[in-house]
Amino acid sequence: MPDGEKTRQWKQEEEQQQKEEEREGLIEFYGSYQELFQFFCSNTTIHGAIRLVCSKKNKMKTAFWSVLFFLTFGLMYWQFGILYREYFSYPVNLNLNLNSDRLTFPAVTLCTLNPYRYSAIRKKLDELDQITHQTLLDLYDYNMSLARSDWSTLSTRKRSSRSLLHHVQRHPLRRQKRDNLVNLPENSPSVDKNDWKIGFVLCSENNKDCFHQAYSSGVDAVREWYSFHYINILAQMPDAKALDESDFENFIYACRFNEATCDKANYTHFHHPLYGNCYTFNDNSSSLWTSSLPGINNGLSLVVRTEQNDFIPLLSTVTGARVMVHDQNEPAFMDDGGFNVRPGIETSISMRKEMTVRLGGSYSDCTEDGSDVPVQNLYSSRYTEQVCIRSCFQLNMVERCGCAYYFYPLPAEAEYCDYTKHVAWGYCYYKLLAEFKADVLGCFHKCRKPCKMTEYQLSAGYSRWPSAVSEDWVFYMLSQQNKYNITSKRNGVAKVNIFFEEWNYKTNGESPAFTVVTLLSQLGNQWSLWFGSSVLSVMELAELILDFIAITFILALRWFRSRQQLPPPGPPPNSHNNTAFQDEVPGLSAPHRFTVEAVVTMLPSYNSLEPRGPSRDAEVGHE
Repeated sequence: MPDGEKTRQWKQEEEQQQKEEEREGLIEFYGSYQELFQFFCSNTTIHGAIRLVCSKKNKMKTAFWSVLFFLTFGLMYWQFGILYREYFSYPVNLNLNLNSDRLTFPAVTLCTLNPYRYSAIRKKLDELDQITHQTLLDLYDYNMSLARSDWSTLSTRKRSSRSLLHHVQRHPLRRQKRDNLVNLPENSPSVDKNDWKIGFVLCSENNKDCFHQAYSSGVDAVREWYSFHYINILAQMPDAKALDESDFENFIYACRFNEATCDKANYTHFHHPLYGNCYTFNDNSSSLWTSSLPGINNGLSLVVRTEQNDFIPLLSTVTGARVMVHDQNEPAFMDDGGFNVRPGIETSISMRKEMTVRLGGSYSDCTEDGSDVPVQNLYSSRYTEQVCIRSCFQLNMVERCGCAYYFYPLPAEAEYCDYTKHVAWGYCYYKLLAEFKADVLGCFHKCRKPCKMTEYQLSAGYSRWPSAVSEDWVFYMLSQQNKYNITSKRNGVAKVNIFFEEWNYKTNGESPAFTVVTLLSQLGNQWSLWFGSSVLSVMELAELILDFIAITFILALRWFRSRQQLPPPGPPPNSHNNTAFQDEVPGLSAPHRFTVEAVVTMLPSYNSLEPRGPSRDAEVGHE
């Protein structure tokens, strides 16, 4: 076969072998970083990348487009950072919805506004009144009028009052000069012409630390001092049921809802230390009232007694009644949401329902049911922020002072504070109260808002009731039906109307302002703005990064293998151990010839280099 044909045949076999290798390959790697970058810039769909290689002969253009390309990348990822920061801030949109439907009437709590002189504690209250009378006489030279029966029995109670007098003397009501006390604001009103400041002294159990609980108003100081001792008297009652003296008929003269008369099944009774007997209407979850129509004739209408017969004048200085509107299964905190009803006035209260629904989780710090709040719920009601705050204070009170405050529910295995058992509880309470108001206890931080809450926006109107021309027959009917025999007629009765202004109620909801879909849309907009490309362009960029990592790994692996395959360094040239300089036996030269023959025998695998028969024989014969 001629040499030219053998050469062509060899080239065809080599091309065929190369095609088979190209056809069988699944993954293609580039031989260098330059080749990889050249292929990417020439074939990517990202705008501007081709400019990095098409003008490589013009170094100025290449440098300009390189700076512009990477500057654009930097600006785009700066915008990406802004978008991610906004997304992880979890913003919300406020949605306002107006609904119209028949509404469930809320619970309404009505209190007498004055604590009742209960028979179980009447004796000790009379003793406290006598001590207060003497205190006011000493401080202000004021002779407080007491009932004649109190003066007649005072001598028989001296022995029994010694225990109470001892505790009262431990917390005396005193006057001091303002200069001797803590600095007060400049606008503090003076107590009297001598510029005295009044308060009472509270000391620790060992009397080493005392402070003066002072007030700028003498009225406030006397009420707080009297209330402090009044709470101790209440706490000494072993059974709270002894104070459960409901007098519904003598307080509620008339009750009507939705043109129907109320009965005892429509209310529940409880005692408040400062507001006396309280009655909650429509608190029974099994049969709740529903307003058939809005308006004053389709709500709750009450005629209440507001006289102050047999009450405690030193504890309450107002007259009338106190009303609060709240949701079912929520306690009535009369101090927070209640308002007073004036005697001789008809008070008409219109309501508008408003619901608030917050997003939980990462969007807000609200709680669904309070189970994730680190404060035990001491109330037998659902979670509210005020329930949590009061429970938090009560738990701290038990932990710090060893007893519970009488105004709040009693924790398990605890007892109410009473200075016959806990001598310095007043000192501990007022210290703790100051820390509570300054949020040192952390109650305002621990107690979070509920995610769902219902509120009632109230607006009130007032008018004289009964009118001058109708008061005679109205009071006559009350006297016949309810044994109403008050001398000062107008100051002894009041009327309250509570109703829905309309059926429409507002719902304030929240929705995510920046969702995952919005984030992807904004990222796509930024990518298209700066590079005019799509998601596939992002995949091309990801492919470039993966190829770069693969080439780096392959080149590192080749370098590592080449380091391992290097021959070990030979011995020194003058060494006696070098066998190349030793005499060899003639018979041992055959392996060297075998090596050469082995090299020669490798060449016949290429047909074009294979020698002809006679030449090979001659070559062997020459050897």
